[in-house]
Amino acid sequence: MLTSSLKSNGQVIISLLLGDKLNTGKIEFGLDGGLMLSTIDGVGESNSKRAFNLGFYFDIKLKNPSWRVYTGVMVKSTLGAEDIPVYSLDNPDLDNAFSEGSVKRKLGYFTVPVMMKYKFENNFFVEAGPMFGLMNSSTDEFIATVKKKDDLLYKLKIKDRYHPLDAGLMAGVGYRLLGGNGMNLTVCYYYGLVDITVDDSTPNQYNRSLYLMVGIPIGAGKKPEKEPKK
Repeated sequence: MLTSSLKSNGQVIISLLLGDKLNTGKIEFGLDGGLMLSTIDGVGESNSKRAFNLGFYFDIKLKNPSWRVYTGVMVKSTLGAEDIPVYSLDNPDLDNAFSEGSVKRKLGYFTVPVMMKYKFENNFFVEAGPMFGLMNSSTDEFIATVKKKDDLLYKLKIKDRYHPLDAGLMAGVGYRLLGGNGMNLTVCYYYGLVDITVDDSTPNQYNRSLYLMVGIPIGAGKKPEKEPKK
């Protein structure tokens, strides 16, 4: 998990350093980040899990200026759910300690959206398309309250229970600030279409997630350098 986190942070730092070079007349590069509310459909009794997401994006301009292709990578995207009922850990001491607790499930992915974006003249835009995910970590956190103030925590790796790949549909609506030259404010919803569990004997489970994102263009909007006089 530490290695994945370091790789993610390194990719974001490299993106910041190369932002000016990645922006061209036809491609806009920037950073995406914000709040994410996720659930797992089919897991049973549970609540939404809050997390932050971070990544970078490319807006690829098409011949028609109203249309673009939005893609990129969310290098930090942890889906899952919380307040899941506890299950047996095959350890009487642990089962007794967490009998009144709950489970927070964290499914870490690298996700890649590929969406068509349509921008209106008033700087609002809509976008929709597929999104693909590659799992890099998966953990169940057993949490119990001790003496009404201290939390007892036990982490269990569960990556072998899930398929490494996920796929689904993503759609959103947003607004571009500063007359179409500033930050992007976007609300997106992801609807997973792939049963993420390996065990076919269990109920099908699908990722669901609501994203509240801010997109910050890096190096865009700068005036091109003047050509040297001949």
